[in-house]
Amino acid sequence: MSLSPFPTAPLFTGLALGPEGGSAYWLTTRDGVRIRAAVWPEGQSGTVLLFSGRTEYVEKYGVAAGDLRARGYATVVFDWRGQGLADRLLPDPMIGHVGEYQDYQHDVQAVLDMVDRLALPQPLYLLSHSMGGAIALRALANGIAVKAAVFSAPMWGISMAAWLRPFAGVITQIAKRLGQDQRRTPGTTQDCYVLATDFVDNVLTKDPEMWAYMKRQVTEQPGLQLAGPSLAWLNTALIECHALSLLPAPAYPVLTTLGTAEKVVDSAAVHRRMAGWPGGRLEMFDHAEHEVMMEIPAHRERFFNLTAEFFGQHR
Repeated sequence: MSLSPFPTAPLFTGLALGPEGGSAYWLTTRDGVRIRAAVWPEGQSGTVLLFSGRTEYVEKYGVAAGDLRARGYATVVFDWRGQGLADRLLPDPMIGHVGEYQDYQHDVQAVLDMVDRLALPQPLYLLSHSMGGAIALRALANGIAVKAAVFSAPMWGISMAAWLRPFAGVITQIAKRLGQDQRRTPGTTQDCYVLATDFVDNVLTKDPEMWAYMKRQVTEQPGLQLAGPSLAWLNTALIECHALSLLPAPAYPVLTTLGTAEKVVDSAAVHRRMAGWPGGRLEMFDHAEHEVMMEIPAHRERFFNLTAEFFGQHR
């Protein structure tokens, strides 16, 4: 019987391949959405709050939790609303959706409350990837109680064709007015990306073993799958990216990593933000795709070494 104050949730340990001792819990946010959080609690140097990207789920970061534990850190990772095993928000559960981007901050607060009640190792650090990087930047602006933050390919802008960029906001606003914004964004996949894409064509990783790891997870647990986002998600994401671009840099030590082969987020937006972040540091990974944490072994080792060293400098 669990001694946790939270209901126990499934954690597919055989798919996550995380360190021993992991557990998952159901959390309910202030606005009544159920999300799932996984905890790998051992870490003498503190706890890393890992904000994942769009379409992702806790098992995808089991190996990352092992890399962090090997360097002295406990890990908390969770399913954002609308993905993983968290509540799906539309009748079609394959469409990624959120009403307003600020809703993700309710998920953040629920996780912070859990961390406090479980008395996880202190201090806290923030590690985020892609969409999680946009949510993390807003959390920093809101004063989240972490010592330092590391960003992996943060979504501070969305990569899209140059001709489409001026029209994207208009198209999504029109869809909202016509009540069509819960439809999947045209041009995005109607299936789970790693199942619909061959390894040679993928834009996430150059490592075949990590690609197989991700593919096996969503094949054996179809409930983890997610396809393209709704027009409403795209609309609120574009609005949030613009709002974030106008924010002054929050007063936290920050390290950002980005692959030179990045094709998912807007690399130019990342370079602009880091150029204007006093004391902020940008580390580039040659030939790396979008997911540096799931890239070839040399990139993964460098990433987690840099992350642990950076966190260790800010206790």
